[in-house]
Amino acid sequence: MNEEDVIQSLAALAHTVRLQVFRALVVCGPSGMTPGVMHEGLGIPATTLSFHLKELATAGLVTCERVGKNLIYRAAFDRMNALLGYLTDNCCAGAACAAEPSGAACGC
Repeated sequence: MNEEDVIQSLAALAHTVRLQVFRALVVCGPSGMTPGVMHEGLGIPATTLSFHLKELATAGLVTCERVGKNLIYRAAFDRMNALLGYLTDNCCAGAACAAEPSGAACGC
């Protein structure tokens, strides 16, 4: 995963509805859900849900498969794990990374 992919994924998750949808798909697991089930369970209007699912799919965080007449959406766990791995490796290198206050930095 490169920096551009990380930014796209984080931007997609930085919206209340998309985060709710993604969390619901993660909890649901590999079986996934149809938009109708998500609409009923989350109370999100169908057109709004469609827009946000498209944004999550564009970011690679969800996949969509047609099964008969239904669309089944699933969390892209490989992409989610790659995002978490990138953040861990490149932001904190797996260690605590709290900023240390420095008198010199703020002129104190």
